Amino acid sequence: MSPRLRNLLSAGLIVLAGLLAPCGALAGWAVHGPADTGRYVTAMAPLADDPDVRDAVADTLGAGFVGVVDEVAAGPVDGRVRLFVRDAARSFTRTEAFHEGWDTANRTVHGAVLRALRDHGAAGRAITVDLAPVAARVRERLAADHVPFARRIPVRPTPVTVLPAREADRLRKGFRVLDVAALWLPLAAVVFAVTGIAVAACRRRAVAAVGLGTALGGALLVVAVVVGRRLTVAGLPGPVDGPAAGAVYDALTATLRTASWLLVALGLTVALAAWLTGRYGHRPRRRSPAKPAPEPAPPDPAPPRPTRTGR
Repeated sequence: MSPRLRNLLSAGLIVLAGLLAPCGALAGWAVHGPADTGRYVTAMAPLADDPDVRDAVADTLGAGFVGVVDEVAAGPVDGRVRLFVRDAARSFTRTEAFHEGWDTANRTVHGAVLRALRDHGAAGRAITVDLAPVAARVRERLAADHVPFARRIPVRPTPVTVLPAREADRLRKGFRVLDVAALWLPLAAVVFAVTGIAVAACRRRAVAAVGLGTALGGALLVVAVVVGRRLTVAGLPGPVDGPAAGAVYDALTATLRTASWLLVALGLTVALAAWLTGRYGHRPRRRSPAKPAPEPAPPDPAPPRPTRTGR
């Protein structure tokens, strides 16, 4: 194979490797990041102290309580009652009971969603979760804090539909694809990169190209995370609090951003090492000037022949 064809084949394989590297990182994050209940709860736990998240939760709790009071009273409640309920809900978000309820709710909802996604026989069924255990946990914590009438808080089965059947089926299919891609995409990227280096006419340049392609893929993944955040927050319905949704998005994509910057750093390091090796690793040695060969000594003069004299 001519050097030109080898370089063309190497360039195509290296481009494929550069495209598959960020896709593999994204698939791996989707399967092993938010899809892991323990990591999800750990990532979401600090959000219980985020002011935007607490305000959003307090407004939701206050609106729900006021709605219940409206139904019981058969009419709208007084403005002072609404203000009192809102202040009480915001005070509740600063207690340990809220933190425990936050972690329990996230663990319960995430576990139910994950089990439904991995259940192959759940096609055509919505994803629902019962929040009664969360309410029971909060009631126990309030009672331990000696809150008046905490023991009288009713705990009833509260099934909540997290995803309707159609959206749940789409999410199941996408999760299965990501589960397969998380294994094969990174492996394919490595195989293409190694093969591209092996067939290249100049392997040092091929290694540098692989490094630059990896760095470029990581940079594109960073841009995709930023754009995804804007699209996610902008696409939420009106009642959803934008700063709170942004804080949740940042918490969930923290590992993905770290992986993206690691790809950039790794790629630039490999490219720089290849460049330095080519520039300083094969410097030709200077040869000392050859000494002139000694001139051959002049031949010894032949001895004079004796002359014959006549007798």
